[in-house]
Amino acid sequence: MSAAVAKVKSDVKVLKGQEAEDAVLTYIRRMNRPFGAVDVAANLKGAVTKPLTQKILAALAEKGEIIQKTYGKMNYYVADQSKLDTLPQERITELEQQLKSIDEELKTASGDLRAVNNELAKIKSTPKDEELDMQITTMESLTKKAEAHLKTLRAGTTLVSAEDLAKIDAEWNKWRSEWIRRKKIFNTFWSIISDSMTPQEAEIVQEDLGIERDTPEHEKLERSALCQQKLVPTKRKR
Repeated sequence: MSAAVAKVKSDVKVLKGQEAEDAVLTYIRRMNRPFGAVDVAANLKGAVTKPLTQKILAALAEKGEIIQKTYGKMNYYVADQSKLDTLPQERITELEQQLKSIDEELKTASGDLRAVNNELAKIKSTPKDEELDMQITTMESLTKKAEAHLKTLRAGTTLVSAEDLAKIDAEWNKWRSEWIRRKKIFNTFWSIISDSMTPQEAEIVQEDLGIERDTPEHEKLERSALCQQKLVPTKRKR
C-alpha cells in the first residue's frame, strides 16, 4: 500500500456505536436506492467497517427503519419510503411556480440568443474594409468603361462599319440558305419514311432518332421581318 493511500485512510474517522448507525441510515435515506452492505461501506470511505455496516443494516431492517430485500444469497437494503421526509403541498406549488417562471425566462433568453446569433451572422457576412475597397475599385473601373461607351453613343459615332455590316449580312444569307436547303431535304426524306406510319409510330421513331422539330420560338422567328427578307442567292462549293 502506498504512503498516499495510507495517509488518506488514516484521515478518515472510524465511527462506532450510534454515530456509525446514524451515518449508515442517513446515507441510505439520502441516496434512496438499493445498496448491499459492501457498497455502503465502500461509499462511506471506510468511516464504518464492512462487518459493522452489515450488522447495522440488519439491525435497521429489524427496527423497520429500512427495508431488506433478498435476491439469492445477496441482501439489499433500501429506505422505507413512508419514513422519508416529504414536501408539503404549499411548497410543491411554490416550486412549480418557480419552475414555470424559470421556463419563461429560458424561452425569453433563447429568443434573445437567436436574435443575437442572427445579428452576428449578418455582421460576419458584411464585407471587411479591405473587401469593400476592392469592390469599390472594381465598380469605379466598370463605371469608367460604361461612361466611355456612353460618351461614344452620345456622340453619334458609328460603332459598326458598313463593311462589317455587309460581312454579317453575307454570313446570315449563307447559313440561312443552307438551313433552308437542309430542311427541305429532311422534309422530303421524312415524308417518304413516315408515309406508311401512324402519327404515334412516327413520333416514336423521331424520338428514337433524336430528331428535334422547330420550337415555337423558331417558328416565331421565321415569321418575323428578319426572315421575311429576300435572300441573296449564294453559290455552293462543289
